[in-house]
Amino acid sequence: MKYLSLLFSGIMLCSFVGTAAAQDRQDECYACHASMEDDASQAFATDVHRNGGLTCASCHGGDASLDDMDEGMSSARGFKGVPAGKAISATCGGCHDDKERMGALGFDGTTGQLTALRNSAHSRGSGATASPLMECTHCHGAHGIRPARDPASRVSRRNVVALCSSCHDNPRYMQQYNPSLPTDQLAKYRTSVHGQRNARGDSRAAACPDCHMAHEIRPASAASSSVNAMNIPMTCGKCHGDAKYMEPYGIPTNQLALFRGSVHGKSLLEKRDVSAPSCNDCHGNHGAAPPNVESIGNVCGTCHALNAELFRASRHAVEFEKAGYPECETCHGNHDVRPATAELLALGAGSLCGSCHSTENAPEGFRAAKVMHVLLDSLRNTVALAERRIDDAEQKGMEIEDVRFSLRDARQARLQARTAVHAFSVEKFSEVLDPGLLIARQALIDAEAANDDYYFRRSGLAIATLIITVTVILLFLYIRRIEQQQRSRKQAVS
Repeated sequence: MKYLSLLFSGIMLCSFVGTAAAQDRQDECYACHASMEDDASQAFATDVHRNGGLTCASCHGGDASLDDMDEGMSSARGFKGVPAGKAISATCGGCHDDKERMGALGFDGTTGQLTALRNSAHSRGSGATASPLMECTHCHGAHGIRPARDPASRVSRRNVVALCSSCHDNPRYMQQYNPSLPTDQLAKYRTSVHGQRNARGDSRAAACPDCHMAHEIRPASAASSSVNAMNIPMTCGKCHGDAKYMEPYGIPTNQLALFRGSVHGKSLLEKRDVSAPSCNDCHGNHGAAPPNVESIGNVCGTCHALNAELFRASRHAVEFEKAGYPECETCHGNHDVRPATAELLALGAGSLCGSCHSTENAPEGFRAAKVMHVLLDSLRNTVALAERRIDDAEQKGMEIEDVRFSLRDARQARLQARTAVHAFSVEKFSEVLDPGLLIARQALIDAEAANDDYYFRRSGLAIATLIITVTVILLFLYIRRIEQQQRSRKQAVS
């Protein structure tokens, strides 16, 4: 058995040597360079292209089967030499942009990389005469190219962060192209949950290409960019909305679905308001991490500054800190933030304020919430009724535009009252809401008066019409009587 094993090993070794020798004979270029032990041939020995059957001539041109160097490298044999400038990526794209050709070589991955690169921020476009900012070899190397799934590859998930930062972390280098771009992305990334996991060897944690794409990288200002404000939720949701992919981390995967239904999501995705917050506005981008309990108010306060100021001066701020509750999230939620309505002040079982306040537990807060809820409802109903009565008056042809305009101040008071709620003080709340309620009530009175005036005018017109009609009839009868008298006198004289 021992001898059979040795014999089998010998046969396999001879077979391997024979295969390698046959490959070397087919690629005389490589055989010659390998004999010189130069850097290119040593790197090419493990190159994915050589392992796939490509030769030096596949990129450099010429005839790799000829051992005559002059003939093999002659222009007649199509020798191109070392590609430079745009020709580098054009050479790579000759195969990688051709799906059928790549399929014939046994490649089942994505093609079209050259087209993507030419449309990216790393290129000046397909029609550019100058060399693009980046060529394929800048990231993948030239002779020692390995598949991205190979841990030793320059573009593997472990190494790609260092690769990207070799340019983007260099202020002097980046200043040549876009001085406004930050160059601290790597430092921020290393502080993020993604970066920390990546550093520990977690290949599933998000790295640069997961958010920015690999070849078709575009500026955030471009509508088609994966990191454009409109596209950020889908970019993050690509991983965070995939329950199977996120299973090892034990965190929810419904964030994108919740965000779509939130006031923020509707503003961004439906109304296309790019000023509305998205994932990176709350979590950060390169330094992405969940806000801590003590920092949620600071994060929300970057937009809702007055709300945050009022809350921090309120009694609730003290109580929330004692209980360890996050400021804004406790009442409004995080990904599924709903529009602020009077219902948030509702009381009773299952309600927001009622979950802490009742007539038995914290009755002072219970009464305050009830009063504010009633006042908000009163303002909302008064404004709605005034609007209906104004509409009625306008349909009747009454001039009432000034009254409608005055309701703007009432609506503004209602909006301001929603902010004033965060003071959790009936007195401060009333200071804002009461003027709006007075305006709305006056608008309702004026609208009712306009409708009453219409009916008064209509009644007056009917009475006037009747009087005129009676007068005309009486005048007609009087004239007839005079005419009859005149005819009678003429007959008497004759």
